[in-house]
Amino acid sequence: MRFEDVFPAGAFVLGVEASNDYDKVKANLSDVQARDKDTGERVWVVRVLDADPTARQAEVKVKITGEVQPVPPEVMPGTPFRPVVFEGLTVTPWVDTNGSRPRQGFAFRAAAMVAVGQSGRRAAAVAA
Repeated sequence: MRFEDVFPAGAFVLGVEASNDYDKVKANLSDVQARDKDTGERVWVVRVLDADPTARQAEVKVKITGEVQPVPPEVMPGTPFRPVVFEGLTVTPWVDTNGSRPRQGFAFRAAAMVAVGQSGRRAAAVAA
């Protein structure tokens, strides 16, 4: 899915953290970080501020896989904001039926995150 379709007003990185596998946490294992089911790579959660004032949620999470923690783009000079573009973005709808009312949500995954104005994984590696 195109980044512009999901974040028409842009997006800003708030932080990056390891995604926990709750079964590993309950089992009290030493390495509780979630792993991608297909590749076995570590899963990271990028907390993102959706700049669209009409967005249903101001903050969303985008998962990225990789053995090392992804590095967010640099802060925009004179602001606390880190503008970002996600490459290889996928959106998976889901429905939570555990509550009294079913709730629909969306899971976001990306292949990479790069600074605005850069494209491709190579540009992200050069900037890091």
